[in-house]
Amino acid sequence: MLQITNLHASVGDVEILKGVDLQVNAGEVHAIMGPNGSGKSTLANVLAGNPSFTTTAGDATFEGESLLGMPPEDRARAGLFLCFQHPIEVPGVRLDHFMRAGFNAIRKSKGMDEYDVLKFDRLLNERVDVVEMDRNLTKRSVNEGFSGGEKKRNEVLQMAIFEPKLSILDEPDSGLDVDALRIVADGINQLRRPDNAIILVTHYQRILNYVVPDQVHVLIDGRIVRSGGKELALEVESRGYDHLGRPAEATQASG
Repeated sequence: MLQITNLHASVGDVEILKGVDLQVNAGEVHAIMGPNGSGKSTLANVLAGNPSFTTTAGDATFEGESLLGMPPEDRARAGLFLCFQHPIEVPGVRLDHFMRAGFNAIRKSKGMDEYDVLKFDRLLNERVDVVEMDRNLTKRSVNEGFSGGEKKRNEVLQMAIFEPKLSILDEPDSGLDVDALRIVADGINQLRRPDNAIILVTHYQRILNYVVPDQVHVLIDGRIVRSGGKELALEVESRGYDHLGRPAEATQASG
């Protein structure tokens, strides 16, 4: 589904990604771990098409088509979704209206009929249960006055509505207490299917106690230096990242 080959990317004159290789197949969950500044969020933003990041070498293909040069909206229509690390507030834009506009844009791009307000509301009422979210929050402006946990639940709710083929979740566990973490993780698990895939970016292994990955990759200084199973996350938890940080040990990651 996703094939990343020797991907290099920069912000301004600063190179952040220095040769990332990664393969993600349908039905898989891949966790990407690493210390602050390692390039995890940069990788997520490059895949989503954030124009603040410049790809300088390599390629990333999604279902056989290169993402590079593809506008962010076309990536979304193709089935790519980014869950933000820091969801922003959008005053004056109701959450349910925002989601219906995005949902219908995806359907229209596929030649499918759009949902009217009543039909979409029925769908929304079904999906809010995935993240145990108060239905009244969807009638408020996007993320306005939401707690940290509510913002993260909203991100997973959007994932439930849009049903992307590839979801990139940038630290969905950051700032969550134990109960909110469980709810967000349960929502992610409910949305796992044999025909979709998830990349889960995280600092800590605690969310991986709930969302069990097929592979774990450690990203340090813009490169994946180690790949393995769930046990790799436990190793990082107990020993930290320092013993994994030598670039000469970098290995190609495959799924």
